[in-house]
Amino acid sequence: MTLTLDRRRFAMGLGLTGIAFGGLVACAESYKAQSSSAATPNIGYGPLIPDPDGLLDLPKGFSYTVVSSFGDPMDDGLVVPDKADGMGCFRLDDSRIALVRNHELKVNNMADGPAGKAGLRHKNAYDALADGAALPGGTTTLVLNARTLEVEAQYLSLAGTIRNCAGGITPWGSWLSCEEDVTRAGENGVSRDHGWVFEVPAAHRGLANPTPLTAMGRFNHEAACVDPATGIVYMTEDRADSLFYRFIPNERGVLAKGGRLQALALVDAPADTRNWHGATFPLRTWANARWIDLDNVDSPKDDLRQRGAAAGASVFARGEGIWFGKGELYFTCTNGGAAKLGQIMRYRPSLHEGQSGEQGAPGQLELFLESVDGAQFNYGDNLTIAPHGHLIVCEDQYTEVVDNHLRGVTPDGQAYPFARVRIQTEPAGACFSPDGSTLFVNLYSPGKTLAIRGPWQV
Repeated sequence: MTLTLDRRRFAMGLGLTGIAFGGLVACAESYKAQSSSAATPNIGYGPLIPDPDGLLDLPKGFSYTVVSSFGDPMDDGLVVPDKADGMGCFRLDDSRIALVRNHELKVNNMADGPAGKAGLRHKNAYDALADGAALPGGTTTLVLNARTLEVEAQYLSLAGTIRNCAGGITPWGSWLSCEEDVTRAGENGVSRDHGWVFEVPAAHRGLANPTPLTAMGRFNHEAACVDPATGIVYMTEDRADSLFYRFIPNERGVLAKGGRLQALALVDAPADTRNWHGATFPLRTWANARWIDLDNVDSPKDDLRQRGAAAGASVFARGEGIWFGKGELYFTCTNGGAAKLGQIMRYRPSLHEGQSGEQGAPGQLELFLESVDGAQFNYGDNLTIAPHGHLIVCEDQYTEVVDNHLRGVTPDGQAYPFARVRIQTEPAGACFSPDGSTLFVNLYSPGKTLAIRGPWQV
């Protein structure tokens, strides 16, 4: 998900879950027409105004505040780690909100972690090196005054994990933090397997219990979202041949009690949605879905996606950010499409999602957007939904010099620039405050968390 040069592959509730992004109008008649829409006037918020501080250009009427930065002291005596990535926002009470923020740190990023080179030593860390130093990945939690955005508390909330990339909010007030890493015990000095989802309660003070939700599968996790109507969790996978997953819990809202992991397969549509060899999965055409049960989900050989594809599951181009709107969800495929510049998929669950009746009224998947021009949309990653129903997508370009934006996407599929990052990093973790007044976004490295306010209604 990140754009740091050492990992570039050059390859091919709370929050706003109830805000509508439904009833969308299909309009683009061709990829060419869709590309030209990037320059269509009178969409979005107008031209971007250069930031005198050289950090983030925004339209007129919008402004940002930096609420947290890499190296800032935290209440627990530690410091804010680097590589700020996926993030969720939660209402705690009438006056306070919480941000739970991932830090995508690998085993060799100890100096960028919450305790620096010495490393954290704590019984509630999931995994540690032989010298006892906890692995540097995890989450931090910020408690903010909802009106002033003043930080009232800031602390480490998950420790001892690897490459916590994205994740997702739950309707019951927790953050699902996902490891984009499949290191096995004994590799790179670690003592436990990685590639799991961890749950971090937003209101919990201090380190959460680091229990891997193993029934949700071991793979190169990217992001997750929960359908508030059913409690089903949908998950993306950051691989060139990724699958799209759903997890049906045995008990709604209690993921630790296990459940069933499945992969999506399209009916009467190509199994390969990437369109790398032509537009075989056409734009704005709904395809019926069926779901394939997966076994051996702890996947010690990291072959879960390959076994799923062999059983008929559809393949996607690096599934990344995902967000649930009103009755439907959206997820990005970073380098999908004939131009390999990115796609956005839209999934509408069945009225009987996860139940026996869904075969007669299946869920449906649509290719909502496919970019053919880097000026339109370039390597979309994290995404969220704005109060007025537009998507806000974080770009993560894979070039030596990047020009990353926050891209808005209208309900009829037109992309426009909402913000431009002026430093050589990616925006990540976009999410709105529960009242819709503030967009929070991370700048990956050096890590900063920004709060953006302005006239969201257009």
